[in-house]
Amino acid sequence: MMRFLLPLAGVAALLAVPANANDRYAERPPVVVSPDLSAPWVLQLQGAPRVMRQSRQAVEQPRLRQRRQAVRQAEPDQTRTAAVPRPAAGQNRARRTIMVPKQMNPIYLPQEVAYDGKEKPGTIVIDTHQNFLYLVEKNGKARRYGVGTGKPGFEWAGTHKVTAKREWPDWRPPAAMIKREAAKGRYLPTFLAGGIENPLGARALYIGTTEYRIHGTNQPWTIGGAVSSGCIRMRNEDVVDLYERVPVGTTVVVM
Repeated sequence: MMRFLLPLAGVAALLAVPANANDRYAERPPVVVSPDLSAPWVLQLQGAPRVMRQSRQAVEQPRLRQRRQAVRQAEPDQTRTAAVPRPAAGQNRARRTIMVPKQMNPIYLPQEVAYDGKEKPGTIVIDTHQNFLYLVEKNGKARRYGVGTGKPGFEWAGTHKVTAKREWPDWRPPAAMIKREAAKGRYLPTFLAGGIENPLGARALYIGTTEYRIHGTNQPWTIGGAVSSGCIRMRNEDVVDLYERVPVGTTVVVM
């Protein structure tokens, strides 16, 4: 009987001895079972349940739709957001949005109208009170475009010629404009190369020796208003159309 008790006592004594720090087998590390039932080792088991997890895209899409819907509901009725084109490599890649109207009043879209004025065909007539530009045609007709004109304090009138035409013109703001805008806390560049963000838009027709032009705009929602510093603004597609129809030397009557 004693022969069996002695080994048991010896085992009890061994279990009572503290583990040696150098004995890496003194305490076994805890067993961690992956909670992911789609882990490879689980799928190797016979009859293992397969768990289909949603992709990140599937999870994020409903959230993105909710955010977009909230943004649209928060916008004014007459506006929408338009993403600014992605900048070239090396430039600031922060995305911005601009507010533009959903629709422009159809009255300012190009159309053929009756014309009973005294100007001969081929003449450009600009009515700065109604914000229309007329290209006089034959047989009592004219092609009419909506325009943006000089805001209060910047109205002018006169008869000149188209002295030059430019595609995607560069912009050099006059010194007086730079000073005037700086007083309002808005600092203009002394030079801006032609392009989509250039306020002169896609085309420009230079009027006489003045600083004024008939030009496109990167703010088409301003057409139909008194908004400029004296220049005549047109939608880019409209100024391109006019540009192709009139040569240098065309008479321009501003009234």
